[in-house]
Amino acid sequence: MKPVKPEDRRVANIHSAKFEPFVYPDGEALGDGILQLADDLPLGTGFHVYRMPPGMTTRPHRHNGHEQFLILEGELIENDGTVFKKGDLVWLRDGTEHCSHTPNGCLLAVHIAGPEFAVD
Repeated sequence: MKPVKPEDRRVANIHSAKFEPFVYPDGEALGDGILQLADDLPLGTGFHVYRMPPGMTTRPHRHNGHEQFLILEGELIENDGTVFKKGDLVWLRDGTEHCSHTPNGCLLAVHIAGPEFAVD
């Protein structure tokens, strides 16, 4: 087996790497950030690590494909009152509409199949 070439591997530490600000298509930024190594997908699509600052609420959105996430740090509260804590692995069906709030900030490992759509 041949060794992996440097150009064929990317490594980032979730505690020290720079997160890119997540900017919605309309240009609004809420302070959340994404660490994503694959650069062939739109930011926030595919596998990434997502950081929400304390007090943030995501904008209401609909999923285009299933979403899965693992709470690495903190707590996330869904608009229906469901509370997810560190260690919770969550799956949301394609087409699910929701928004989430974090009182003290949180860090999630996320996989989203396709870009999300805003919900009014």
